[in-house]
Amino acid sequence: MNKPFLVTAILSSFFSTTSYAYTVYSTDESSLTVTGRIEPRFNISDANKTADNSSFDDISRIRGNLDGSTKVTESIKVFGYYSGEIYSDSSDSKNRYMYVGVGTDYGALSYGQQDSSQVVLTNVTDIMETFGGSASDIITGNQDELENNFVYLAQLPLDLTATINYVRDDSKGNYTTGGSLFYHSPVGLQFGVGYVSGEQTSLDVDQYNIAAAYTVGDFYIGGVYVNGEINNVDVSGFEVATAYTLDDFIFRYVYNYRTSDFPAAQSGEYSVNYNAIEGVYNVTSDFVAYAGYEFNRLDGQINDNQLQAGARYMF
Repeated sequence: MNKPFLVTAILSSFFSTTSYAYTVYSTDESSLTVTGRIEPRFNISDANKTADNSSFDDISRIRGNLDGSTKVTESIKVFGYYSGEIYSDSSDSKNRYMYVGVGTDYGALSYGQQDSSQVVLTNVTDIMETFGGSASDIITGNQDELENNFVYLAQLPLDLTATINYVRDDSKGNYTTGGSLFYHSPVGLQFGVGYVSGEQTSLDVDQYNIAAAYTVGDFYIGGVYVNGEINNVDVSGFEVATAYTLDDFIFRYVYNYRTSDFPAAQSGEYSVNYNAIEGVYNVTSDFVAYAGYEFNRLDGQINDNQLQAGARYMF
């Protein structure tokens, strides 16, 4: 694969969760593929209870993705990606990703709704079908699926991936700039660092991330440490994730924790403290069933333990 196609393939892999694809057309110069999922699932928790609703919540969804690219020259490629989904309780569709870009020998530059430069780091612990990934995003500029987002990605020597992004919200006082370096060794070791800063609702914010992961045989372990400030108030946390594959079964565990120096009346917004376990069965290569349980260590109905289960057909 030539370099423009390599870097854009890496960029696309950050947003795609399945290797199954229906090829609409493919030539030497261009291609368009369609992927997606149909995923009935439910959540049971007292946190779902209201005056009108029970503890049972149907959170089924269907998702569709379009991935296209065209070769301009031997060293330039243009590409576009779209991902949207619809939930069972709404006829409205949600745009997850929608961006276009150009790839060259020097990297890929894209604009639209896409992940921040930090997601390549936080992905090492966001491995579950059900829970997890709750502690790593101290500020909005650290998140995925950000609109008005400029991203530059380059594949460097020594298996290093460099990502830089700038995102500006439509509203005033909401913008961030970030960058990350991620190393993926041929012996299963991954390591990365990143930093993002800017304004959030006109308050000065920043965050740095340190991530590491290791895969040996059928066992995986990953960890992320995060630390930052919101209007000069410290917030910090970490996530740990493990997984073990046994034939067609995958067993996963995560622990998410985050705390802050905000006063008690405000600290709940940034407090995270739970363990979660999950089992996944790969019925076929494109059909999986799963169930997970979250043991929440915080008080209050909103932090009640949760059971979540579902099945997913991928195409």
